[in-house]
Amino acid sequence: MNAAAGQHLGEPDAGSAPWRVLLVEDEPTQLRMVERRLTKAGYLVDTATDGQSALSKLRSGRFHILITDWDMQPMDGATLCRRVREITNLDSYLYIIMLTGHNEVADVVAGFEAGADDYLRKPADDAELLARLKAGRRILELEQQVQRLSITDPLIEIYNRRHLIVQLPREIDRARRYQRPLSVILADLDDFKRINDEHGHQVGDQVLRGFAQRAATSLRQCDWFARYGGEEFVFVLPDTVLFGAAEAAEKLRAECEGALFETSAGSLRVTASFGVAELTSDQAYPEGTDGFLRRADLALYKAKRDGRNCVRSSGA
Repeated sequence: MNAAAGQHLGEPDAGSAPWRVLLVEDEPTQLRMVERRLTKAGYLVDTATDGQSALSKLRSGRFHILITDWDMQPMDGATLCRRVREITNLDSYLYIIMLTGHNEVADVVAGFEAGADDYLRKPADDAELLARLKAGRRILELEQQVQRLSITDPLIEIYNRRHLIVQLPREIDRARRYQRPLSVILADLDDFKRINDEHGHQVGDQVLRGFAQRAATSLRQCDWFARYGGEEFVFVLPDTVLFGAAEAAEKLRAECEGALFETSAGSLRVTASFGVAELTSDQAYPEGTDGFLRRADLALYKAKRDGRNCVRSSGA
């Protein structure tokens, strides 16, 4: 994946950052012993002494693996597993290992049915614990690859429309919850059909990739963008008011117009039009994803009508 175009594509890989483990154990000595083992092995460990605290940490932070004792009060490990699997807004799959002193097959089955991925009998042997964690990491790495493919546009290697449809409502919810501004930019390459007709779709694909690469270098770390379809792109700008988004769109427009696109058909001059909208602040009539994007689309239509290669804002 191109590093610039894909810089905002999902959460950091666990392979390039410490694996984050949440350890849940209500017995202090056991908690410290296992925490030391995991930290020595290179894991980034956070701890909780009860199920409710664990749930709070899981909702507020990103973890790769949960290791939980079974016998805890007032919420046991099996109940914690079930509650975790009910959380629908975790960033990625959470691998769960249950530590248990139960030896009956029926208990092990109950743990799996509650949502555990693996189990380890207490007291946990160091080598076996680390081996089980390594096996879980392999599964998570495969899960990350599948997830990345499902949200990536295969041609341009940026977010696809599916990711936009899932993630933009979350951005809207976050903006409303914390009363922060949120803006979007809808961009469309001008006369793109002519490029395909005159030079072929391979050259058109090169132009799309070139635009995405230029756009990625113009964004802040918190911004992200997705291919909306064809030659259209949506840029999502958290903590940005309409004026700031219009300035960002103008920067993108100038970047696109300012230098030739190098393709197999030679150097091409390409321009783009931009429509900008800010999320409405009317709490009585909260705006959804469709209405938000529709206003950006109307602004883009105005930019096209006004001669292309320009920026227009919703309501302006």
